[in-house]
Amino acid sequence: MLANTRYATHLRQRYQAILAYTGLLCTIIGLILLTPLLLLFFFPEERPLAAIFLTPGLFLILGGAVAWWRLAPVNPTLTYYEGAVIIVLAWAVALVMGSVPFIWGMGLTPLQAFFESTSGWTTTGLSVVNVLEAPRLFLFYRSMIQLAGGAGLAIIALSALTGPTGPGIGLAEGREQLVPHVRRSAALVLSIYSGYVVVGTVALVLVGMAWFDAVNHAFTALSTGGFSTRPESIGYWDSPLIEGVIIILMLLGTLNFLTAYTLLRGNWRAALRNGELHLMALAIPICAVGIFLFVSIGLYPTLEKGVRVAIFETITALSTTGFNTIDYRTWPSFGWLVLIILMLIGGGTGSTAGAIKQFRIYILYRALRWEIRRIFLPKHIITEPDIWIGETRQFLSDARIRQIALFVFIYIATFLVGSAVIAAYGYTLQESLFEFASSIGTIGLSVGVTAADAPAGVMLTQIIGMILGRLEFFTVIVGVGKLVSDLRQIVGSH
Repeated sequence: MLANTRYATHLRQRYQAILAYTGLLCTIIGLILLTPLLLLFFFPEERPLAAIFLTPGLFLILGGAVAWWRLAPVNPTLTYYEGAVIIVLAWAVALVMGSVPFIWGMGLTPLQAFFESTSGWTTTGLSVVNVLEAPRLFLFYRSMIQLAGGAGLAIIALSALTGPTGPGIGLAEGREQLVPHVRRSAALVLSIYSGYVVVGTVALVLVGMAWFDAVNHAFTALSTGGFSTRPESIGYWDSPLIEGVIIILMLLGTLNFLTAYTLLRGNWRAALRNGELHLMALAIPICAVGIFLFVSIGLYPTLEKGVRVAIFETITALSTTGFNTIDYRTWPSFGWLVLIILMLIGGGTGSTAGAIKQFRIYILYRALRWEIRRIFLPKHIITEPDIWIGETRQFLSDARIRQIALFVFIYIATFLVGSAVIAAYGYTLQESLFEFASSIGTIGLSVGVTAADAPAGVMLTQIIGMILGRLEFFTVIVGVGKLVSDLRQIVGSH
């Protein structure tokens, strides 16, 4: 009994730290909610909308600042499990409070607003908003929450801290460290990300986009989010130059930050050993050629258009960005199948992209290859499959391979269950598989299932898929499980 009481006391102390960090993240979320107000200098006619962002933003800033000031821990080191609780709590606040402007300013129902907020923060890009009727402050707000969601609340928070901290929050949000120091690593990620945004915005302006469209699309391309200011997405411009710039931005967004950092340091040899680059170099041309031969060549009037469509749609699906240049509903089943496979694979681990991730697929391929080779080796020889991560060669243990295999199993099982739920509402199996692959992979491509008047059950299923896909299942399971277990322990000690 005494041991239980001591442990409950220890938990209360740890939860002071957890609530302090959650407060810090709430402050950051509040600042993000205020960013659309910067546009009032350019669009003063939208000043009546200011209170819609100001009220929830200031509420979060003040509440979070008080929590951090009163509860800031003396020992700031966090475990992975504590980081998981913080991430779950912070993301819950972001999704709920992020929906408030959509309810107050655009007249969306709470479910529609929560769907739009979830799609934004998780960088999915599925939308129930009519962008032709949306004020520019709201279009920018949608893009801004995708930019922040792509960077990751943990990275933003860690880069803002002035003292040392443990890697618990960053690990819980699925982020790798570029350098040994956690805060410096987070600052480097933000520096790379910000540099991409500035260069991307300038490039889009130079190839013909208006500055407002350029800012929004640079934000949502690099965050692999896919929200657009136009209902036709990138197809509105029908420009090879704009599509070319967007393709580069999508590839940068889906590239592992550790690989990008290795490239920026000039270590090309180490970067080119990366399995994700090998997988992309193989998947993109094969899938693009397949789409061109069996889809584009029979649908589009010119060879140039067919090639552009094949390349762009392949990259937007694999990078999990979700921009499009055409309507997929005219495509044959083969094209849908290729996009579904690409949406399941997804982008680079430690990037802004979603889905299973190329790194996991590559590890399973290496493990399978190793297992087949081992059959033909003499029994006394001991070998292990190896991979390169950044500039480091690592060997894969059975435990790591098993964990990745379990993740892929859970992902595929959830994908099938979610698709079945959507199909139960009367949509075709093809539409259901496509739409839920887009939801759980945080991609944003749609064949018309996602709409403001979609059944509530479909929207809820997609919301669950987006959250699980963004936080990668284990963080949600660990965070919620620890929170419930700890609260039961604390309450039971009284």
